[in-house]
Amino acid sequence: MRDKMVRLRDLKDRALLGGGQDRINKQHEKGKLTARERVELLLDRGSFEEIGMLKEHRSFDFGMEHQQYPGDGVITGYGTIAGRLVYVFAQDFTVFGGALSETHAEKICRIMDLAVENGAPCIGLNDSGGARIQEGVNSLGGYADIFYRNTKASGVIPQLSAIMGPCAGGAVYSPAITDFIIMVEQSSYMFVTGPNVVKTVTNEEVTSEALGGASTHSTKSGVTHLTAANDLECIEKLKTLLSYIPQNSNEKAPSQPYTTDHEYRDVLNGIIPENSMHPYDMKEVIHGIVDDGSFFEIHESYAENIVVGFARIAGRSIGIIANQPYALAGVLDVESSKKGARFVRFCDCFNIPMLVLVDVPGFLPGTDQEWHGIITNGAKLLYAFSDATVPRITVITRKAYGGAYDVMNSKHIGADMNYAWPTAEIAVMGAKGASEIIFKSEISKAENPAEKLVEKEAEYQEKFANPYRAAARGFVDEVIEPSETRRKLIKSFAMLEHKKVALPNRKHGNIPM
Repeated sequence: MRDKMVRLRDLKDRALLGGGQDRINKQHEKGKLTARERVELLLDRGSFEEIGMLKEHRSFDFGMEHQQYPGDGVITGYGTIAGRLVYVFAQDFTVFGGALSETHAEKICRIMDLAVENGAPCIGLNDSGGARIQEGVNSLGGYADIFYRNTKASGVIPQLSAIMGPCAGGAVYSPAITDFIIMVEQSSYMFVTGPNVVKTVTNEEVTSEALGGASTHSTKSGVTHLTAANDLECIEKLKTLLSYIPQNSNEKAPSQPYTTDHEYRDVLNGIIPENSMHPYDMKEVIHGIVDDGSFFEIHESYAENIVVGFARIAGRSIGIIANQPYALAGVLDVESSKKGARFVRFCDCFNIPMLVLVDVPGFLPGTDQEWHGIITNGAKLLYAFSDATVPRITVITRKAYGGAYDVMNSKHIGADMNYAWPTAEIAVMGAKGASEIIFKSEISKAENPAEKLVEKEAEYQEKFANPYRAAARGFVDEVIEPSETRRKLIKSFAMLEHKKVALPNRKHGNIPM
């Protein structure tokens, strides 16, 4: 018995060391934590229970039979974060560069299966050079097994991916299917084909960072939702993100204790400029409405003309989708429509009520937008809102023009409550453009056409560019002072807390892709 205990301890010691102390030191020299250090920081102290610690690969080609490491380059198990159960896998770059083998994939799949069966989030800490080429198709099959489980788990449990090193080739598709991706700046990258292949095929010279680094994917492609300066910040952001979302699709997000006060926010009365052509920062409106310090923005540097993120109102978790007048005047375009639609779908999957703040002059015109599919991409956002069954409340702060009014969670596509500020302008288009069309003949015949246009603009503005015609038709439930907004929302979300919607009998809809 003594000998067997010694052997067990020896095997566990080897597993704890990963690829060895030298490789661990090299990981630290790069400013990166090891896989075990990441797991320990992510989970509550002492809560981690490892699964498959002694599993080894079954490859015997190219000298692999002489390179056996317990755990085979990935740490898998479960634990808690703030007392809530989570499942986690962390790829170990010190073992074969974190390359995925058949057994490596089996360990990840086991964790994903357990997460679905027990209704808890699954977190992947990715740091891998890709498929283990010595295993050929076995490693490729392992990736496909993971992708399949990602897809089946989508909308059932939250899936979070942290890219904390390389993630290339087929490896990128698993994080892409998950709900949120966080990348570490300067030490992580994602791409389907690396710089060498790009140079060979297209003759382009590009670095890994420029091709698929955190900055690229957070600003240009939108692949990553969040970035972090280092491993520690990445882990803290994972914890923060989890605090806003439920364990699974059958539960509600956790609430925080909150004592209701008078809830008026006078600061909101002074945000909208007198001149409707002047921009303002919609984030000021958001901060003025939500619980202090609770706004957690997603996709901050991508498609900045729409703002999405999580927040709390009276301790309850909500998702926020808001036009941003500071960027492109808040118009909807291809990128902002995709960004908004994806976030709406996530909130609806996991029972997170939505607040929509509207100041949208329309869709961005131009050949670039039409050729890149503004029709189908704009329809994504429209479809996402129309399909959502969670509580949805809209506040129109200023412009709500044209088809964009319909798309931004209007009453016509199922919003539960719609409020408007007195500054709201709800119309087919702006006063100037509308006047030029409606009064074209009258203006052209006038002695002073410019003066006549100004007169007709004022006439149109008075008649249509206000919230009262919409309120008279019931398309707006109430016109409220900005300072009242928070109080109204607290009451409305509480009223809608137990909302139930009967869905059509169908397999699933066909969202525009």
